[in-house]
Amino acid sequence: MAIDNSPEVASRPQPSAGDMVRFEKVVKQYGDNVVLRELDFRVAPGERITLIGPSGSGKTTILRLLMTLETCDGGRIDVDGESLTHMSRGGREVPADEKHIRQVRKKIGMVFQQFNLFPNMKVLRNVAEAPMHVLGMPRAEAETNARRLLDMVGLAAKTDAYPSQLSGGQQQRVAIARACAMQPKILLLDEVTSALDPELVAEVLNVLRDIAASTDITMLCVTHEMKFARDVSDRVLMFDQGQIIEQAPPDKLFSDPDHERTRSFLRAVLEER
Repeated sequence: MAIDNSPEVASRPQPSAGDMVRFEKVVKQYGDNVVLRELDFRVAPGERITLIGPSGSGKTTILRLLMTLETCDGGRIDVDGESLTHMSRGGREVPADEKHIRQVRKKIGMVFQQFNLFPNMKVLRNVAEAPMHVLGMPRAEAETNARRLLDMVGLAAKTDAYPSQLSGGQQQRVAIARACAMQPKILLLDEVTSALDPELVAEVLNVLRDIAASTDITMLCVTHEMKFARDVSDRVLMFDQGQIIEQAPPDKLFSDPDHERTRSFLRAVLEER
């Protein structure tokens, strides 16, 4: 991983047990394009955070870094008191190897814009497969848990269906159940309704509202659905040019934002609805 590996890294603060997610001076760039500029932010256990801002502001990059679909070009990321980007070896801190990354990443689940279901597997197997192979869960336990989750997302009657037999909203609900089946402490949601027809958006958002209301899972959500963000978020972060320019509880940020860039962005988004 392309991470600062200088001797000074060993003297940096250790992960805080009080943070579920912690970004410290995180940099991500593609050539001359700096997507994240020494980003600092923290998420408490059980907190629901929504990231908003224009395209290219760095929101989805944050989720992809947490899923290790991208690597940092500087700084560090901690998850639930462990470093995702670094590990200890020989009494000093070094960039994390793949084994360490996989272990920490088990704490994170992600639901993408596209559903990414296995087309050749029935719904039940789509949800049960990863817990069996990644977590080593016995088949009977994995399938019982999968049925419970499918019931939670309103698809108990669809266990024997193939993804092609489902609507887009139903497929996305299966994807949510599949992410939850891995028993993550953190759930990442990347524009999960953007590929859906408008009439299917509500059914997916209602499932996520139920998860937010009935569990203590930490959620990081990238969305343009501002009503959903207002309903479920503890805190909303406004991004622009790779930095947080404003953050506040949703009632404050949506009703009385301090930053003109936030006001202009919200006007533009709400006019699209």
